[in-house]
Amino acid sequence: MLQQAISDLPEGKLFIGGEWETGTGAAITSVFPADGSVNRVFAGASAADGLRAIERARAAQADPAWRGLRAHERARLLARIADGIEANADRIARIQTLDTGKTLRETRALAASAAGTFRYFAAVLETADEALTVQRGEALTASVHEPLGLVAAITPWNSPIASDAQKVAPALAAGNAVLLKPASWSPLVSLELARIVAAAGLPKGLFSVLPGAGREIGNLLVEHPDIAKVSFTGGTETGRALARKAAEKLMPVSLELGGKSPTIVFDDADIDLAVAGVLYGIFSSSGQSCIAGSRLFVQRGIHDAFVARLVAATERLRVGHPFDDATQVAPLIHFDHRDAVAAHVAAARAEGASVLTGGRAPGGGLYDRGAYYLPTILAGMDNTARICREEVFGPVLAVLPFEDEAEVIAKGNDNAYGLACGIWTRDFPRAWRVGRALRTGTVWINTYKQFSISTPFGGEKDSGMGREKGRDGIRAYMAQKSVYTDLSGRPLPWAGGAV
Repeated sequence: MLQQAISDLPEGKLFIGGEWETGTGAAITSVFPADGSVNRVFAGASAADGLRAIERARAAQADPAWRGLRAHERARLLARIADGIEANADRIARIQTLDTGKTLRETRALAASAAGTFRYFAAVLETADEALTVQRGEALTASVHEPLGLVAAITPWNSPIASDAQKVAPALAAGNAVLLKPASWSPLVSLELARIVAAAGLPKGLFSVLPGAGREIGNLLVEHPDIAKVSFTGGTETGRALARKAAEKLMPVSLELGGKSPTIVFDDADIDLAVAGVLYGIFSSSGQSCIAGSRLFVQRGIHDAFVARLVAATERLRVGHPFDDATQVAPLIHFDHRDAVAAHVAAARAEGASVLTGGRAPGGGLYDRGAYYLPTILAGMDNTARICREEVFGPVLAVLPFEDEAEVIAKGNDNAYGLACGIWTRDFPRAWRVGRALRTGTVWINTYKQFSISTPFGGEKDSGMGREKGRDGIRAYMAQKSVYTDLSGRPLPWAGGAV
């Protein structure tokens, strides 16, 4: 399996406006986090490469052959891309596992999700009607939508193929050209997506993949006057800097940023469901998820018993090699990131937190070669501790007790982030009250980390602005235009006898 995956890896050229070219930027090194071996070393995109991609995108997007393409014809293109992803799903999964360390089970699911995203937006495109507005005078009035032009999509390293699809599919569906900048830690599967998009017959110039340094290629895409929108998923501080630059251009942005999501277990919860859901919410994807349920509030009456059972279940999780089908918790994306996660845990201990399980990198055998970190549960701190305020982006859970609804709502909202939350209770009216009271973009009731491309996703507060997915996902990449057509045939009365 590993040898097959290595043979699948793209050679490392960049896809610049429909052409495969060697980059002229700084070197990018893709590392397999399970053992530290090097997947590929290749030149990333420079500003010159980005300018070339923008020039080609501008020409391709202005071409009447693309701008005049009817919606159902663009939908066929998206459906062919979906077909290509499905036909290459195993290859895509292996590439992404090598690039990110995720389990094959997860990367297969992400490939299926990406195909579904392209197929969904093809269907939405077929049925996205324009509107005649209510007539208020002697003119036929209509509201129509047109492509913005050139869109930059900047995606994170934790789930690249799915994140890529959630931006690229609706932006192409809307009739734009798209310049995709994947994270330098996980660029390879995005380059594989470029191969599939090209094979589907998308006109040259409309899609580029430009992995490279944020300070060079990222800044170029945000600042260039021809870029009409940036859709960004990543860290909050980077998102703030991007928004400041966009404000100078009066350019719209979509920002999906960090999270510190609360998970709440009430004393009437189904304990089996809650334990399984909490485990999945924080430890799947090795905790490297913006919506990870990293703050756990357990009602005091069941707190001790619930936490004891959760710790025991956590210690039974299989931490192992990502190509092993039995693995549940795979290595982290990079050794530097593992060190950052360990530093968060060390800081929490210094503030008085106790480690109930984990709190270290495992040792021996394959663990000594990879960027592994044990699933970790911390207790003994309050909601003001740094570990409860800052995003760790790793398999680290902070557990806190609570007394009643009012307290848990106050503590759940007492955080800069507002991306998601989970609520475990048999009392639906209570779940509804609490879910509506918490300032988050997504609420899960008696489940966690369930997604649908048909349902909008985004955050509140420091977790971002704007929404992706859903039928309106295409509209986020379009400009709305009003059209008035005179029905009277008479000159405007203001001109009077001057006509």
